[in-house]
Amino acid sequence: MNAIGLSMIMKMGCLCRRETININGTKYIIVERLGEGGFSTVDLIESKSNKRKYALKRMTCHSIEDQKKVLQEIEYLKKLKHSNIMELIDSTFKGSADIVVNATSDALMVLPYYPRGTLHDHLGIKSLEKEYMSVEEIFRIFSNICSAVQYLHELKPEPLAHRDLKTANVCFTDNFTPTLIDFGSMAPARVQVCGSQDAQKLQDIAAEQCSVPYRAPELFNVESYCVIDERTDIWSLGCILYAMCYFMSPFDLVHMRGDSVALAVLSGGVHFPEDSHYPGDIHDLILYMLNTNPADRPFVQNVIEKTNFVANKLGNVA
Repeated sequence: MNAIGLSMIMKMGCLCRRETININGTKYIIVERLGEGGFSTVDLIESKSNKRKYALKRMTCHSIEDQKKVLQEIEYLKKLKHSNIMELIDSTFKGSADIVVNATSDALMVLPYYPRGTLHDHLGIKSLEKEYMSVEEIFRIFSNICSAVQYLHELKPEPLAHRDLKTANVCFTDNFTPTLIDFGSMAPARVQVCGSQDAQKLQDIAAEQCSVPYRAPELFNVESYCVIDERTDIWSLGCILYAMCYFMSPFDLVHMRGDSVALAVLSGGVHFPEDSHYPGDIHDLILYMLNTNPADRPFVQNVIEKTNFVANKLGNVA
């Protein structure tokens, strides 16, 4: 082998060498990039010690507020213990040990890796073949999601609201158990709005953090004096159940056309296909959650009770 050939092999070896990252004494190999968003990236990583695969979420903080927000997410995840809620494996900051002032730092979160993907992915595949989910499968998945939401809404001493429930934030474990992910938008369940400044601030946060086709009407136009509570999540649950039946949120097409989702949501107009594969009881359950008046919208316990009732009714009919 000549010197040029050896040199090329050595260069190839350098190019193929995978990056290693150390998080609190545990070494991981970065395998590949899984996803990239406006505020974070997610990589597939592998532990050098036990070869187990995880997901590494990396968020760059450019300000004190950025870092406080990430620290809050980490603290929330540390206290959440539920079979349908994502577990935080480990976390750390790189670039600054203290709160940043005029520098950037990277927040690193080691999370479970879900090779089966998200509910959004699952529905996207099924939509290509118009393969509708069975009623039994819909209720199994939806009931597990509701269980996780109930845990958040009834958490002691401070109930929490997810604030960005959507099919893309539900992952599947190896045995297809649904698991809630992405808690960057999570906040105290009940928020007292006192004045126009408070209202505008909350509206701006919702515009930044809550996905448009799943966002509750009261977050599009926040009133100056009101209480925003955990029932924003109930609206999102209604959109998720609709998507499980018809592959997308009832407001996705409006969003894709570039029309005003806010107007569509505030009008409360939800349309079901004329050739629907599902009984009216499921449509009624969806509409039960998609009440534009948050004061009349049910709490998660009511949703669970009605879901069980409909599931049992349809099971007996079948």
